[in-house]
Amino acid sequence: MREQYTAALDWLRQHPELYSLICLCLLAMAAWTANWIVKRILLRGLFRALASTALGQDQTFRDIQVVSRLANVVPALVLSAGIGLVPHLPEAVVTVVRNVCAAFVVFTVALAIGSVLTLVNTLYQRRPDAHLKPIKGYLQVVKIVIYLVATILIVAALIDRSPLILLSGLGAMAAVLMLIFQDTLLSLVASVQISSNDIIRVGDWVEMPALNADGDVIDIALHTVKVQNWDKTITVIPTKRFISDSFKNWRGMQESGGRRIKRSLFLDQTSVAFLDQQQIHRLHRLQLLDRYLTNKSSELLSWNTQLAEHADEPANTRRLTNLGTFRAYVEHYLRQHPDVRQDMTLLVRQLAPTAEGLPLELYCFTATTAWARYEAIQSDIFDHLLALLPEFGLRVFQSPCGADFRRLMPAEAASRGDHAIHTQHAPLESNNPSQKQSK
Repeated sequence: MREQYTAALDWLRQHPELYSLICLCLLAMAAWTANWIVKRILLRGLFRALASTALGQDQTFRDIQVVSRLANVVPALVLSAGIGLVPHLPEAVVTVVRNVCAAFVVFTVALAIGSVLTLVNTLYQRRPDAHLKPIKGYLQVVKIVIYLVATILIVAALIDRSPLILLSGLGAMAAVLMLIFQDTLLSLVASVQISSNDIIRVGDWVEMPALNADGDVIDIALHTVKVQNWDKTITVIPTKRFISDSFKNWRGMQESGGRRIKRSLFLDQTSVAFLDQQQIHRLHRLQLLDRYLTNKSSELLSWNTQLAEHADEPANTRRLTNLGTFRAYVEHYLRQHPDVRQDMTLLVRQLAPTAEGLPLELYCFTATTAWARYEAIQSDIFDHLLALLPEFGLRVFQSPCGADFRRLMPAEAASRGDHAIHTQHAPLESNNPSQKQSK
């Protein structure tokens, strides 16, 4: 057996090309076998050993494939170590193969480290307070540094030169690198400021009119911030814009638990008038106004009594107005409303009159920040107040519409018709002498 092996080996040495080809095939088979053993046996055994642990049951750990990436290093190491044993290969081929294998190892390790950082970010986001201090931007900076170092090492391995030679040339390329990575540097500074100053968080409702963004922040990365608008579209905003541009963060409203109502009723100023005793007696039926009217009437009576003989002139006296009484009713109504926060600002005030009427503004906060519930509470309040205005003799001001003109047209047409008939008959009566004499 040994003699046959020696004879075959001597015969192959007489045919160097075939000998080299067979050795290359054996080397490729050895690399494939090493890869198969590592991935099919060692990795599966590792996953089975970790199956009972929390890390092994985590699907994220399997999806990121950190260990699988590192397993690719084994066949590259086999090729790098075995290529020198193949006979009759030129030295240049051996050098190229070893350099390529070294570059592949560096590339694989860099990807594996990037996967580890992705896993770290995924596990960190599971913390309940992760949205307060996101680390995704910092991890992306680390990835960029790792990929830059890996790129330098790969290039150095491919050209078979020391990495220090390449690093020495970076001083001259600093200006070029600053120009290339200026967005990254600006985004890094913005990300640090956003995180340190707690400017925005994932889940915040932000509004940036300059970019038509109005919705919730769903992701904060190094270069971009994703905002899902209320129409379910997604706006991608450069991170640096949150430092250079103005925007509104509604987090304070959400954390306070109350959302502001600031809306006005526009009243017809010609409907504002004093209340007589019959109207005051009728408004006493309103429970929210009973005590107010009693106290206010006593106050006005005491005031007017001090006027003595001047009280005979109504202009000298103080009297209740329908607008002031309605304003008091609105304030009492809001004070008793179960969905209005009583510990926050609550105002019912008049604003400056405009061409659209006299604004009576309601300024208060609802007891919820949910959009649908907030709108329902606001609508219910104004529905009630608009329907109650006629009880106080007040009218809402609005510009005339087509229906208003149609209601006026029949009466105007009738009056114009009567006037036309009268003008037609008047001349006949005056120009007929016989009719005059008979009358």
